Amino acid sequence: MMSFVNDLRIALRSLDRTKGLAVAVVLTLALGIGANAAIFTLVRGVLLKPLVNRDEDRLIYIRHSAPGIGDDNSTFSVPEIQDLRAGVKTLSAFGDFSVIGFTMIGLGEPREVQAGVVSGNYFDVMGLHPVLGRLVGPQDDGPNAAGVVVLTYRFWATTLGKDPSVIGKTVRLGSGILGDRSASIIGVLEPSVPYPQDTEIIANVVTSPHHLSATMVTGRIHRMTELFGRLAPGVTLDQALTELRTVYAAMTKQHPEAYSLTAHFQIDAKMLRDQITSGARTVLLVLLAAAALVFIVACSNVANLILTRTVRREGELAIRAALGASTGALRRMLLAESLLLCGAGAALGVMSAQPLVAILARYASRFSVRALDLTVDSSLLWVGAALAIVAAVILAFVPRLPSADTSNGLGLSSGSVRIIGSTSRRQRIFAVTQIAASFVLLAGASMLITTLIALQRAETGLDTRHVLAINVPPMSYGKTPQQVVDFYKESIRRVDALPGVKKTAFGMVAPWRDAGEGPGLQFSADGHIRASGEEDPRAHLRVISPGFFAALGVPILSGRDFNELDGQSKEPVVIVSETLRKRMFPSQDAIDRYVYWTDPVLQFLPGTELEKARLLARHRIIGVSADIDDEHVVPGPTLTVYNPFEEGPIFGGRLFIHTAVNPYSLVTPVTRIIRSLSTDQPVERAATLEDIRAEVLTPERLNSVVFGVFAAVALAIALVGVAGVLAFSVSSRTREFGIRLALGSQPRHLQRGVILEGALMAALGVLAGAAFGFVAARLAGSYFLDMKMPGALPVVLSVLVLLTAAVVASWLPAVRAARIDVIQALRDE
Repeated sequence: MMSFVNDLRIALRSLDRTKGLAVAVVLTLALGIGANAAIFTLVRGVLLKPLVNRDEDRLIYIRHSAPGIGDDNSTFSVPEIQDLRAGVKTLSAFGDFSVIGFTMIGLGEPREVQAGVVSGNYFDVMGLHPVLGRLVGPQDDGPNAAGVVVLTYRFWATTLGKDPSVIGKTVRLGSGILGDRSASIIGVLEPSVPYPQDTEIIANVVTSPHHLSATMVTGRIHRMTELFGRLAPGVTLDQALTELRTVYAAMTKQHPEAYSLTAHFQIDAKMLRDQITSGARTVLLVLLAAAALVFIVACSNVANLILTRTVRREGELAIRAALGASTGALRRMLLAESLLLCGAGAALGVMSAQPLVAILARYASRFSVRALDLTVDSSLLWVGAALAIVAAVILAFVPRLPSADTSNGLGLSSGSVRIIGSTSRRQRIFAVTQIAASFVLLAGASMLITTLIALQRAETGLDTRHVLAINVPPMSYGKTPQQVVDFYKESIRRVDALPGVKKTAFGMVAPWRDAGEGPGLQFSADGHIRASGEEDPRAHLRVISPGFFAALGVPILSGRDFNELDGQSKEPVVIVSETLRKRMFPSQDAIDRYVYWTDPVLQFLPGTELEKARLLARHRIIGVSADIDDEHVVPGPTLTVYNPFEEGPIFGGRLFIHTAVNPYSLVTPVTRIIRSLSTDQPVERAATLEDIRAEVLTPERLNSVVFGVFAAVALAIALVGVAGVLAFSVSSRTREFGIRLALGSQPRHLQRGVILEGALMAALGVLAGAAFGFVAARLAGSYFLDMKMPGALPVVLSVLVLLTAAVVASWLPAVRAARIDVIQALRDE
């Protein structure tokens, strides 16, 4: 022990004589260790850290899907949940959770909130506790129970400032045409991962009148509930999944009308933590791999620096060996130096990693809500220490050492000792390794950037820059459906009168932001004949006001727009998208033809029998519009049927304002107009369609930035390594270059040779990186289905960037080789 402490003292004095090299090594290692420590902390916090839920290793998430119609989460109906509860014995309890949007009045400004509606046993099943008050319990079940609300911790902390006086307050919850109820706030939930959605409140079933309706309770195809389960003691996930599938198969056999063969309904289950982290797993593991590549680049660069230093101190090492120092003693001395360098690099890296964790957490929150509550703990320290030890051991065993009883690799000449052997080859191997790792990172970043550019340049067909979208949800509390429509009509009339406003219209969803309504509703048209075993096609139902297409800058290709009389006449009318027209009337004019809804789920819509009959009646087509793909950032063909908002049904409310002035300058006057018509009306989330689309693209943009930074750092370090290797090569070949110049070789030939040497190392690195990247991507693709290979363009761009950068990095050593003084070179030798 004392011997190693003495080695550390000697190492400290030795490094003090080469401060420049020590600083370069510490900074390079700090980059590699800091990035890896920060990202491992992120991965641990999101993917590995246990949930706060009691016995979380017994909690599962049960997924219902219909891949045949593109529905990866079709949720469950009440009868399906009842059958599973009755038939599945490997689960001790089930917890149900319905996501619903409420307008909430009574806590400051009227606001829209995302809510969960749950049964009384939900929190017990999930193993969660309150930090204030109590949670929804069995006493809150049933149609006669009082409405109660639990606030989620983040909503209570960020929006309400942790105000304890909110307990006991009464709020009014509205869900448009689904009904309104009052409820009392009874508690605040402990900090926990919100799943299946990031909700602000969780309420009992009675707060949603629709959940108490007969159609909800008895309709097997009326699916709107997520399902969780708790494994019985001693039961594994595989056992529970086997039983779930057995019971589910019996259900589908007993009720074939509810499970179409085309849809391929199926049931699956995952551990809750695996389900929660599934959206972030791929991107975080790829990020961890990128950080590992940066660490490899950093260590390779430092190894080259250490090799160069070893050559310069060859005399010292040879003398120590000649005086009896064993190879082990010399290796221990180098290990002491490496530990000092790597320890300093790790300390600096850990200090820089703490703010980096906060930045990366905001990045990862786009993929997992767990990242929002990420905190830095001791794992950052031990990861940094572990990486430092790994780097120190690698660096200590990189150089070749002399021994007292061999002269292989050593010669004494002119009072100096030369290490003869593979130092130069090793340096080239490390340089090629750096280039290879940089190429993999650069190709990945190029793929993300080219994808992002393609997404941003995709034509939407909308005038995104000049259209302001504002959430104005329907408030049906104490109002008839006609009064709700009249409210929107008057709002539109007054907003249209504002200076700079060209057109204002009502729509049900804001493009891209409100995407995710499932596979659509089944419909048919006059003359449409289904093939045997085929289902009716599916289309999206959109409810709009007259002027909607003009407000969004979308042309009506044939026919006309809605007017004030549509929706009030005896004959229902619709406008359809161009793709629907081509699908249903390929060789005919669609105007004055008829379409009608055939989806059985429409029977569960709230409203009078007359309103339902009108919705299900044959609708005459009065217009055909260009497609509006309001779900995908890269537009595709869409089947859409537009209803006039006089007819409904109105589930959501958005105002679209086409303006010639700065759209955001209208937010205040529009809010004032709407609040003057209804003081309780929420007016929220005002944004141009351009900004909404940019917000949707934020994850892709963040991926491009993060991986681009990693690639740039790795490339910079690698190019410094290439330049260093060539500089060492030029220095060690000074006599050779002097002789060649003396024999008549042109300086430009020497310069070209050094540049070609750098280009060759880059080319070898590219080939090695391409081979490694291909194998790694194929291997990862077998575990991550969404993993894909980069296209030709990102790869070609990466090759060009690397080769060009390598040539530039080789330029200075090449110029130095061409300027060698012949006389001085020969005299020095």
